[in-house]
Amino acid sequence: MKIAVNRTLTTGAVVLAALLAAAVVAWVQRPAAAASAPDAKATSVLTVSTVTPKTETWPETVQGSGPLAAWQEIVVSPETGGLRIAELLVDVGASVKRGELLARLADDSLQADLRKQQAAVAQSRATYEQAVSNLQRAKSIEDSGALSAQKVEDYRITEATSRAALALAQAELDSIQLKLRQTRIVAADDGIVSSKSAVLGNVVNAGAELFRLVRQGRIEWRPELDARQVATLKAGQSAYVTLPSGERVEGQVRLVGPTLSTSTGRTTVYVSLPATSPARAGMFANGSIELSSPRPAQTLPQTAVTLRDGRAYVYLLGPGDKVGSQPVTTGRRQGDQVEVQGLAPNARVVASGGAFLSEGAQVTVVSSAEAAGKAPGGAR
Repeated sequence: MKIAVNRTLTTGAVVLAALLAAAVVAWVQRPAAAASAPDAKATSVLTVSTVTPKTETWPETVQGSGPLAAWQEIVVSPETGGLRIAELLVDVGASVKRGELLARLADDSLQADLRKQQAAVAQSRATYEQAVSNLQRAKSIEDSGALSAQKVEDYRITEATSRAALALAQAELDSIQLKLRQTRIVAADDGIVSSKSAVLGNVVNAGAELFRLVRQGRIEWRPELDARQVATLKAGQSAYVTLPSGERVEGQVRLVGPTLSTSTGRTTVYVSLPATSPARAGMFANGSIELSSPRPAQTLPQTAVTLRDGRAYVYLLGPGDKVGSQPVTTGRRQGDQVEVQGLAPNARVVASGGAFLSEGAQVTVVSSAEAAGKAPGGAR
């Protein structure tokens, strides 16, 4: 019985030793087999989709950017001072018409001055009429010798003085009446109220700004362009302005600046926009001005172009799903498309995410719909 047990133990030890030896051999040989596998694939750094260049017909354009500003501004100020603002009738954003009442100044003191001056005019007129009557009587008896020449001359001087005093009183009356009309602050032209500095109850000075209007509600785009670009521009050319909201507005070149800045070498181009557009003064917008008839353009989505070190690049898909960069020259832009030069018509270009790629990087290629649901850097 003891001998059987010993044999069983010996047999088990041998089997266990054999299994351990086989495991050690497999562990030692595993890295070598993995290293020698010819189909081992590098880790993908990005999941991408590809596009090929399209040929479209685009007009020749000049690109620019600049602020939106009022075509003309109207500053509304009182012509008389020292009076209190009694009434404000409009607020910022209101559309007003030429001659519409915007504000009214208190006229109580002017009304009192008016009545006083009307009485002064009546008194001067009575004095003048009496002087005229005295002069006429003196002239009628001048030849009879009843009055001396000196006395007749005194009547003549009195009549002239009374006439001048009446004219002065009438002029002062006219001045007060003018000031009364000026207490009504009206719009000089149609427009939109862009700012209001008037405060109810404030005593204003002559010439102090109360309101500012965008004349006729017209807004302009004012890009600054260099001499090479300006040389091809003229009034009447069509322009397309992209507002911060993404909306595209069509306008027309009104004026090309006649001189260039000596410090920047650029000049301002004035592009009129429709009064009904959503453009607002103070916005900053990009846009383009059409120069000539359309011509073909090889285009890509702007997301496919990567800017690096001042140059534009695209990444092309190569064998084994590895990418390589290629410099391109960009040109005209429309919407989210950009004109490129230097690509083969059938080139497979990485559609987006170029900023995350490097030369020879391994990528995973999926369809555009699948790529849209993956964030940049979604490595597998």
